[in-house]
Amino acid sequence: MQEYDLYINAKKSSIGLYVRKGAGVPDLADSKDWVFDGTATQANLPPKIVKEIEANGHAFRDMD
Repeated sequence: MQEYDLYINAKKSSIGLYVRKGAGVPDLADSKDWVFDGTATQANLPPKIVKEIEANGHAFRDMD
């Protein structure tokens, strides 16, 4: 089963960023603001988020 890493923005904790497991966030201009917060399986994410990750390599999510 596919797994995805979650990063939380340290300055705006209500914003999460999912990427494929192990991909990291080195290409973001503000990558130092993103803190690893764990890994989730595909079954634990909404299908819309999974589709966005597969299409774009990442997906933002409102964590509130």
